[in-house]
Amino acid sequence: MAMDLVEAEMTDFLPISKRDMEKRGWEYVDFVLISGDAYVDHPSFGTAIIGRILESRGYKVGIIAQPSWKDASDFKKLGKPRLGFLITSGNIDSMVNHYTVAKKRRNQDAYSPGGKAGMRPDRATIVYANRAREAYKDVPIILGGIEASLRRLAHYDYWDNKVRRSILLDSKADLIVYGMGEKAIVEIAEALDSGIPVNEITYIRGTVYKTKDKERAYDYMVLPPYNEIISSKEKYGESFLIQYENTDAIAAKTLIEPYGDIYVVQNPPAMPLSQKELDAVYDLPYMRTYHPIYESQGGIPALQEVKFSIINNRGCFGSCSFCALTFHQGRVVQSRSHESIIHEAEAMTEDPEFKGYIHDVGGPTANFREPACQKQKSKGACIKKQCLFPNPCKQLKVDHKDYLTLLRKLRNIPKVKKVFIRSGIRYDYLIYDQDESFFRELCQHHISGQLKVAPEHISSRVLQKMGKPNRNVYDKFVRRYYEINKELGKNQFLVPYLMSSHPGSDIEAAIELAEYLRDLGYMPEQVQDFYPTPGTLSTCMYYTEMDPRTKEKVYVAKSPHEKAVQRALMQFRKTENYSLVLEALKKAGREDLIGYDKKCLIKPRKKNEPQEKSKKRYNGKRLKDQHK
Repeated sequence: MAMDLVEAEMTDFLPISKRDMEKRGWEYVDFVLISGDAYVDHPSFGTAIIGRILESRGYKVGIIAQPSWKDASDFKKLGKPRLGFLITSGNIDSMVNHYTVAKKRRNQDAYSPGGKAGMRPDRATIVYANRAREAYKDVPIILGGIEASLRRLAHYDYWDNKVRRSILLDSKADLIVYGMGEKAIVEIAEALDSGIPVNEITYIRGTVYKTKDKERAYDYMVLPPYNEIISSKEKYGESFLIQYENTDAIAAKTLIEPYGDIYVVQNPPAMPLSQKELDAVYDLPYMRTYHPIYESQGGIPALQEVKFSIINNRGCFGSCSFCALTFHQGRVVQSRSHESIIHEAEAMTEDPEFKGYIHDVGGPTANFREPACQKQKSKGACIKKQCLFPNPCKQLKVDHKDYLTLLRKLRNIPKVKKVFIRSGIRYDYLIYDQDESFFRELCQHHISGQLKVAPEHISSRVLQKMGKPNRNVYDKFVRRYYEINKELGKNQFLVPYLMSSHPGSDIEAAIELAEYLRDLGYMPEQVQDFYPTPGTLSTCMYYTEMDPRTKEKVYVAKSPHEKAVQRALMQFRKTENYSLVLEALKKAGREDLIGYDKKCLIKPRKKNEPQEKSKKRYNGKRLKDQHK
């Protein structure tokens, strides 16, 4: 499975072979960083950031990307690391990487050479950690990345359809670094380098450890024991809610999860990086491309979308229920300085492949540049209250001036023809801004024909479970978007992201969404079906069928057939979906939507007559008429 990396020609990438180590005059490495992704030395890849951070502190770091996991030989290729193994499944949870929401195997992997699938195992973090332990039994093993971060405590696993233990126990690792790990990994490295045994490193923020003595923890809360949460969905919801309310670096307490006589201890999150610290992360000497060994194999597809994009911020106070950002990056927004971003853009223009287009200046939410309010800077995010839902908080600071100034500076860089914004725009935050300067310049300069936004649904009861604003907020945004484009003489569209089968969505809500799409004259080419991944409030609702905040019962579409019906309703014009749509309408008592009137979703099927294949196409070209 593993590729022969020994003969690779080196430039300034981190070593991937003994030969590379020899070129640097190294007899050993301090850390071996093992990743389920191919090696891409770009700041959009966590492996690159952690490797370069440690390198900047004087540590010798080697990379083993996508090792063979059939035995331990690949894990020995750089020799025994002096301080530890650092293990990540890659930029995406390995199960999400491998399987669709229908649990069908994907046939491509954008993070592997040429997009080839099968270059990492299922549950890669666990498999890699066990092989690393087999290779060198006494070397500390530290887990990081999204897979470890979101599975740091007991969690519902959609693929096994059960509650699994903390990944720390299943992997037999020593520590987990959760969230964005720059601060924690440096502290761990310094502790190990000073001779502190790994089992004594129990004090670092943003880490999880295991112990038999829970009194080693300070100012802690004890979660329901694992044996209780696997037998009681109410206890699972209770545990999740405590975790959900302890994700802020300032306000969070230490959490302890009992497993018999073993305790998994989650320290409070690492403090957010200052702007100077965040700049330093992105100013490190990345090669900004994939390792040359992959060139003959077609490169790494995932790089193409981000190579000429700029990360502007991290953290998000949007708090959508289906998003794991609250658990991973937190709700307090951190942003880079204009100088750091402009320096990166100017360097980008010197790349031979740069064609004049910066593809994105964004992050989790592109138009967030500051914490939601002044209070967050000193007291953290509110535990029981959200910033934008159900209505904007009175303390919310709505201001796009700094982001707009940054975009203007980027547009004026020589060789830059266009600066696009492709990552998420929070349309509700945008429409709440009384100053329309950013809205107008967004339409005038930063859209390539269409803007993608995420209302996600239009049914109020579904939106409530999603943590999204009511439909009238989206409608107001849409109307103003088209008005501004008309004033500017632009013929640009909106493409809405919409989700089927989210907790709270029953057949009636799915039909309501279908009627909305009918009125819009739009049929999505692909349907986003709710995917219950670890670390989200929506996944907790999916598993427990209740809202942990209110204990109210929540309707959940779980059977593959009902999920297929809800997907079909979003694409009701497709011939192959006719039977499912007909079934849904009859079941809901909505035969009024079967007929020849323009309000109908489908026509009656004549007896003994096959349905004709629809010749109409519905796509973004009709979106401009949606609010005439």
